[in-house]
Amino acid sequence: MTDTSVRQIDRLLAIMKRLRDPETGCPWDIVQTPASIAPFAIEEAYEVMDAIAHNDHAAIPDELGDLLLQVVYQAQMAEEAGQFDFETVAKLIADKMVRRHPHVFGDETGHSLAIWEQRKEEERRAKSEHGALAGIPLHLPALLKAAKLCNRAARVGFDWAEPAEVLDKVHEEIAELKAELGGDRDRIEDELGDVLFTVASLARKLDIDPEAALRRSNAKFTGRFEAMESMLTEEGKVMREQDLQTLETLWQKAKQKPGLR
Repeated sequence: MTDTSVRQIDRLLAIMKRLRDPETGCPWDIVQTPASIAPFAIEEAYEVMDAIAHNDHAAIPDELGDLLLQVVYQAQMAEEAGQFDFETVAKLIADKMVRRHPHVFGDETGHSLAIWEQRKEEERRAKSEHGALAGIPLHLPALLKAAKLCNRAARVGFDWAEPAEVLDKVHEEIAELKAELGGDRDRIEDELGDVLFTVASLARKLDIDPEAALRRSNAKFTGRFEAMESMLTEEGKVMREQDLQTLETLWQKAKQKPGLR
């Protein structure tokens, strides 16, 4: 780390401290709490992902800065409460990286996922977190959490042998959902959740990130839908005035456009 980068970190910490000053700080920043700020960390993390996905090298450092600010913000509030400070945060992650990489910083040779998971399990036990599912964050996006739950269960042998078996389970869950349609809303939600969870398990079995797969489909849908809007605009029409058959025809045309198949 260069002297300049160290100075910029110190500058950022000082700025945050000043923003939180109860007498001269920013009125909005002063009244924030760890809970009120926490959702912004998730939002900023996704903006980092978006900049990386678009290979936007001008935006990436800016978005990373926004994410770093969330760490600094939480550390400042914790310091005010006498709990910990930014230096503690940096020390803990540095110690963790050294601990989890004995092949780099210790005497062990070779890197393996088993060693990494062993270190993480030791850390969970030290926090009195026991069981194969311990330590998975409560507020992860539901699809991502489903994938992590399935991964953890599979590590201890609770798994299907082949992807085809999971696909059969998907069809089974869909049949159960169909049986509930038109009935109790709570039952419908429950069965739909089972379908989504089993699809996440299928993605794991296929070694596919379900979040990435869904993001890809989201982008594809967006491109096709916007192509439909463009075709209608060229004809001086608006989507809400078209019947479903017309929209389906436009959808099929949009699917044939380059990059949208």
